[in-house]
Amino acid sequence: MEAYSISRVAAAFGLSVAALRYYEEIGLVPSTERRGRVRYYDRAALERLAYVQLWHEDGLVPLAGTAAVVESATLDERRALIAGQRDAMRAKIRRLSRAAAVLDHMLDCRTARPLECPMTGAHVRHRVDAALRGEPLGDDFLPDSG
Repeated sequence: MEAYSISRVAAAFGLSVAALRYYEEIGLVPSTERRGRVRYYDRAALERLAYVQLWHEDGLVPLAGTAAVVESATLDERRALIAGQRDAMRAKIRRLSRAAAVLDHMLDCRTARPLECPMTGAHVRHRVDAALRGEPLGDDFLPDSG
């Protein structure tokens, strides 16, 4: 069985040694053996690391979510976790797209005083009124971007 040192694995997978140690500490990727103070990983551990990276780096799933998916015992459990992550990501994408549209508007606004901009000024006044009435803020700054 060929084993790879922690420093070699970290470099090969684009991680710091500390990150790889942390992955081991939280149970994501177990080392195969230790020789002195050096951790070593076999091919199965490297495949597990690549699987973790698929979720955490490629899928942008936080480490806690990654651990839950990697440790899921059944297909149904895994699918439910993945669906939850995907739905949260889609909601975040909608918020980020709207935020980018707000910033685009602010960049394109040609008024010297932002509060004199018809859209910005109206939104700010509405925000103040809603706060004073104790009402939730409506999402009226920009037309719905989908």
